[in-house]
Amino acid sequence: MFDIFNYVPLIFVVILLVMFAASAIRILPEYERGVLFRLGRYAGVRGPGLFFIIPGVDRLVRVSLRTVVFDVPPQDVITHDNVTVKVSAVVYFRVIAPEKAIVEVENFLYATSQLSQTTLRSVLGQVELDELLANREKINKELQEILDRHTGPWGVKVANVEVKNIDLPQEMLRAIAKQAEAERERRAKIIHAEGELQASEKLAQAAQVLATEPMSLQLRYLQALTEIAAEKNSTTIFPVPIDLIKMFLDKKIT
Repeated sequence: MFDIFNYVPLIFVVILLVMFAASAIRILPEYERGVLFRLGRYAGVRGPGLFFIIPGVDRLVRVSLRTVVFDVPPQDVITHDNVTVKVSAVVYFRVIAPEKAIVEVENFLYATSQLSQTTLRSVLGQVELDELLANREKINKELQEILDRHTGPWGVKVANVEVKNIDLPQEMLRAIAKQAEAERERRAKIIHAEGELQASEKLAQAAQVLATEPMSLQLRYLQALTEIAAEKNSTTIFPVPIDLIKMFLDKKIT
């Protein structure tokens, strides 16, 4: 007769083996790596795909290799010309060396975020407000280089840094508006002066032509009479230059 109690130890062993095998199997997707520690010592990087570990002996720490987008909260910054502004930024970074990101720093996400905030205040405190507003690309490049240099030993690559918002105080906004208005007025006056100069040069050239060609002056005079007469049906008396009737007077004298 079949006695199930005789097979209890065997069933128990089989269950333990299945549980051991299940805990030994690890599967990591393409965007993750596993940093393996064996008895507390670094034993390499595993993944992606299927691999095995020794339960109770190995410890696996998962690390994502995807790009992380981190928002730097608004920071109170005093620029080089003593203007207080609030500046926020966005940092794009990713892990390129999983073993360094786990071994060299306790929490690389927190460390990178804190470094981003302090670097933002430090760099922007060395520039003037006009440079901050006009040369944002240059400042973004400088921030990226500084952050990448400091996070490199942690196995973190900072790909890009973008200054997001610059909040100015109201009195500074009014001052900038007045400055922009004054600049527009200056440009308008310069353009007007340049137009007056060009017009005077053309008038001087026309005067020289009329001085050398008396008939041109007479033709211009007759043209002006024609234009005035065409506008209104009225009688207009103009003094006639003596040159126009000189030939008639000469004939009469002779």
